[in-house]
Amino acid sequence: MPRALLSVYDKTGIVEFASALRALGWTLLSSGGTAKALTDAGIDVTDVAELTGLDPILDHRVVTLHPNVHGGILADRDKPEHLEELEKHGIEEIDLVVVNLYPFGSKPSVELIDVGGPAMVRAAAKNFAHVGVVVDTADYADVLEMIEGGYFGISARRILAQKAFRITSAYDAAIASWLADESPDRASATVPPILTMVAERAEVLRYGENPHQTGARYRLPGVESWWDSAQQLNGKEMSYLNVFDTEAAWQLVSRFDRPAAVVVKHANPCGVALGETILQAYMRAHEADPISAFGGIIAVNGEVNAETALEISKVFTEVVIAPSFSADALEILSGKENLRLLEAVAPFNSMAINVRSIDGGLLVQSVDEVDEPLDDFTIATDRAPTAEEWQSLLLAWQTVAATWSNAIVLANGDVVVGVGGGQPNRVDAARIAIGRAGQSAKGSVAASDAFFPFGDTVEALAAAGVTAVIQPGGSVRDSASITAANTHGIAMVLTGTRHFRH
Repeated sequence: MPRALLSVYDKTGIVEFASALRALGWTLLSSGGTAKALTDAGIDVTDVAELTGLDPILDHRVVTLHPNVHGGILADRDKPEHLEELEKHGIEEIDLVVVNLYPFGSKPSVELIDVGGPAMVRAAAKNFAHVGVVVDTADYADVLEMIEGGYFGISARRILAQKAFRITSAYDAAIASWLADESPDRASATVPPILTMVAERAEVLRYGENPHQTGARYRLPGVESWWDSAQQLNGKEMSYLNVFDTEAAWQLVSRFDRPAAVVVKHANPCGVALGETILQAYMRAHEADPISAFGGIIAVNGEVNAETALEISKVFTEVVIAPSFSADALEILSGKENLRLLEAVAPFNSMAINVRSIDGGLLVQSVDEVDEPLDDFTIATDRAPTAEEWQSLLLAWQTVAATWSNAIVLANGDVVVGVGGGQPNRVDAARIAIGRAGQSAKGSVAASDAFFPFGDTVEALAAAGVTAVIQPGGSVRDSASITAANTHGIAMVLTGTRHFRH
């Protein structure tokens, strides 16, 4: 008669599953709350204490950690010597292990670190050639169907074992990350000697960067993300670039505490503006570079109303993301069946690290924060910025930090009028930004994501009519740029912090 060991924290469906196993002639073993739930339901079950000869000890920290349990799970039934040892010690085989773990991620603490559960799961998964392991309540029905049909074979058990090891791996990674977060040495916690990171697939994407590539969005267990609660209200499935660009747009627009709109294309902002209303902010952002806005991502930090929706609907757009859409706006925009509409909360910015793949490994760094206090900024020129210039400088500074390097951004009033990003040299970045700004460059301010190695960029900006500049400083030739700024009456602010983005 086959035997199953059931020990679950989440008891969803366990009574029905156990009852079905009993009806199929299985002997059931269990412990603690699971045994009580089955007994209360009138299901015949043997308590694990009868196998081990010991009641649970140490506040239930030790219940199933015993040779009579693990021997029955781990025995290789193709080896006569294993079977002889089982018989010698009076240990019976266990054919199925059904375990789900303490929910460590719900409220991380030492007492929610499961020990016995993962040990049984790993033991059963290791011995998948002979033992089945179930770690997900969603698998109960399929497992029962296979057992009833007589095809619960090694292939099915192998798939369940893969899932089991992924679960225990993610569980250990979550614990290791929590211990790192509690470390007093935050720098070491961010880039530890061993990086424990396991991700679970949250969404299969329409395709990758290109249609011939596959893609998926993964989430880190226990890490809160705005993506988890975002709702797609309309449109096709998201692609890899839709997700990537939407993340960039949503992160940038959420930095502003006034009505703001951001248009992103190929991960670069091509329109950024503030306004008295969301409609005004969007109109300004779009008009700053209407050509680049075609096929872009629109993000706004307030509700999209009908009037704004009508303006958005005039342009081909891939994604619109906002905190909310009015009923009228949703009706208007849903008329475009392919337009993806996302309703989302502000980003949590819960990630402490940025990870990229390289050949055979990963490249890891701490996340770039763009929240330097103004008190740390230095006015390097004879003239200080006016109040109006300061407002534009801060808008340009936030935007340039979200633009691929090398980057120069021009802002005039509450509108980013020119973006030059992803260039090998800073002068070309300035020329592109100036060209896109056109007549709006006159009277604008400029932001540079890194220092000026020569005075030529300042000269180019001055010739276009730029009146103030914000940049990190730190070049051995800072004096050349400062002298050029003073010559043209440009106010220059040094932040002391570079914001490369590659």
